[in-house]
Amino acid sequence: MKQTPPKTKQKVLVLGAGNFGTCLANHLACEGHDVLLSSRSSEIIESINNLHKNPKYLSTITLSPTLRAINTIGVDNFEHLDALVVAVPMQAMRSVLSPLANFLRPETLLVCAVKGIEVDTGFLPIQVYGEIFGTEIASNTVVLSGPSFAIEVAQKLPTAVVAASRDEQRAKRVQDLFHAPHFRVYTGNDPLGLEVASALKNVIAIAAGACVGLGLQMNSLAAIMTRGLSEITHLGVRMGANPITFQGLGGVGDLFLTCSSDKSRNYSLGFKLGQGATVKEALASLGSVSEGYTTAKAAHKLSKGYDVETPIIDQVYRVLYESVPIAEALSELVNRDAKAEFNI
Repeated sequence: MKQTPPKTKQKVLVLGAGNFGTCLANHLACEGHDVLLSSRSSEIIESINNLHKNPKYLSTITLSPTLRAINTIGVDNFEHLDALVVAVPMQAMRSVLSPLANFLRPETLLVCAVKGIEVDTGFLPIQVYGEIFGTEIASNTVVLSGPSFAIEVAQKLPTAVVAASRDEQRAKRVQDLFHAPHFRVYTGNDPLGLEVASALKNVIAIAAGACVGLGLQMNSLAAIMTRGLSEITHLGVRMGANPITFQGLGGVGDLFLTCSSDKSRNYSLGFKLGQGATVKEALASLGSVSEGYTTAKAAHKLSKGYDVETPIIDQVYRVLYESVPIAEALSELVNRDAKAEFNI
């Protein structure tokens, strides 16, 4: 690969030392930026700083020796900070960010790499930012999303994602910050659509995994993915998103990735359920968070609030939260009344 031109060194704080947070922090450190990675685990912090390894996430990857991990975050960490990258689990985001409300300055880039919907409120990440940081910072947030398994990014395998914001200049700044030959970053102007797609594709991925776990084959999987995309699009458009967003990297691209590989925790959850595991057993087998599990509950409620038909999402919710057997959920789907594919 050709070398990218030297970049202006940026000071970046990444919140969340899970798979994606670790891979993004390492990527930025490898690109020459001054990067701090925040974690609540003293074991992870010590290992990253001394051994250049995250012992729990991406444990096979040797991290950049310039990457530093920290536990306590204070006002000093925000002095001259160019970008704050948030990569924590959706349901933990509010508790992690609230103590930082008085530290973040409007000129600092806020980059959202969180995927999901807050269960208690039905809020997307940007809406949570609005309550914590205020409307000015929230409205300028840049959402970073797309088909990007963390391990492949860490292995420097070619990947393409989207940086979307209502502020075009901020989207371009994030593009400049992250872009590399193996990590192509496109810009977009529909952060709402990108957040809806990135959240709901995890729910569809559970259905896709269950489909394969049940022993169904490619026709069935293609139907789940395509009709799942239709549900995501209908709900997203009703919420105010641009329908074109769902045809791009953050929409169909991320959906395809998540629904077609056991590298996806959500696909793996569904696969275990399809093979007969209980919800509790399937969740315990993952070893890390399945955003689709909690998102299914929030998405089911959201679709009812917007009066949008989401039969796949509804059946995933029933399996996860109402103890409905997989076979019964499948029967409900295939025995629905015939209808037109498009309702424009």
